[in-house]
Amino acid sequence: CHRLQLTSILADADYKAAVQYAPDSAQGKGKKCWGHYESPDLLSWRFTGTVLYPDSPDDATGVYSGSAIQDGDLLYLFYTGNVKEPGDFDYIKAGRQANTIFVTTRDGHNMSEKTVVMRNKDYPAFCSCHVRDPKLWRQDGKWYMIQGARTLEDEGCALIFSSDDLINWSYDRRIYIPDFGYMWECPDLLNVDGREYLSLSPQGVPHGEYGFQNVYSSGYFRLTDGVPTDYREWDKGFDWYAPQTFIAPDGRLIMIGWMGIGDIPYTNPTTDLGWQHCLTVPREITADGDGSLLQNPVRELEKLREDETHPDKDAPFEILLPSDILIGVQDSFKIVLDEKLYLTYDKNVFSLKFTDDSIAFGRDVRKTIIQDLREIRILCDKSSLEIYLNGGEQVMSTRFYPGSESISFRCEGQVNVTVYKLKPMDINFVD
Repeated sequence: CHRLQLTSILADADYKAAVQYAPDSAQGKGKKCWGHYESPDLLSWRFTGTVLYPDSPDDATGVYSGSAIQDGDLLYLFYTGNVKEPGDFDYIKAGRQANTIFVTTRDGHNMSEKTVVMRNKDYPAFCSCHVRDPKLWRQDGKWYMIQGARTLEDEGCALIFSSDDLINWSYDRRIYIPDFGYMWECPDLLNVDGREYLSLSPQGVPHGEYGFQNVYSSGYFRLTDGVPTDYREWDKGFDWYAPQTFIAPDGRLIMIGWMGIGDIPYTNPTTDLGWQHCLTVPREITADGDGSLLQNPVRELEKLREDETHPDKDAPFEILLPSDILIGVQDSFKIVLDEKLYLTYDKNVFSLKFTDDSIAFGRDVRKTIIQDLREIRILCDKSSLEIYLNGGEQVMSTRFYPGSESISFRCEGQVNVTVYKLKPMDINFVD
């Protein structure tokens, strides 16, 4: 599975989610499809199979990213149909079709026929052939769509379209700042406490020691009168990209990200078992008093907690997987997992550093600057870590592979540790 494509709610309050799915290959080769999951509670998930295939001339080389929106008892799925034409092309300014396609469904399983609503000729003239990842919303009685784009001058931007009927679309405007990457993928407009934000995954931003450390970034701008400012990355870990948000029945804004990135220099050993990437746990998105966004695991996850322990911090101990670990900290500290992964905080720098490639598979170190670190929450299973700092002010996610049902844990410094053993999420597959 690759990135999350949609998560939506039908009238029965079930969560419907699709992922970009390459059933032929754990390396992402072969057909690029959509697979479908559903859940009653964000804890129990049922995979019902592949629901969209690249089986038409308008999506012949891939059912790419998109989203869904509900209208009455119908769910409208919009996605980018990718077509790479044969020939000697650069596939940036020529040779690629980026078709915006929709289908409808009542149950998330059975799809209508495909309808193309926009082709390359329908996008602004300043765009290259890279326009993709439609996300929709309804506002003041009108439908809106945002798409990511790469201009002919190799600069990223987001395009806004509007429609009265979900079929006929008109270009309204673009969101853009100069010199911020060559392509903006997976754009998403958020409204949190009356403030507007643009979530996106920019490609081509220069790397730094404490930011933009991954091959591609993913973060959000604040929007002031439609102008993006104050970019912040969603996640400073190794494995995070292309998040998607939706609104839960109780009004919470929830985000799920792809715990993976394309074109990475590290690997995942599970490819030998026929699978590779995964999704993060659903995260609740809220804002602090300054308007910065916070991320925390959905509260439903606490229902999986059992066997609370308060281990002696002065001696190493074993943690069974999966676990939910809460750590109160003071001043500088060092936490060591399995004697191969070091979490340290010193002089306002928090770092995540692997020292043994047997669990890292090419991952090395990620750093972030955070003032006055007070608390850490770690969600840990047999192939992933999600690390939440100061109640979600910053997050670092990574894959790691300890190869056992437990890991050793030791710490140096003034810390208080609470460990909850977690029941695994219930994942079922339809034959």
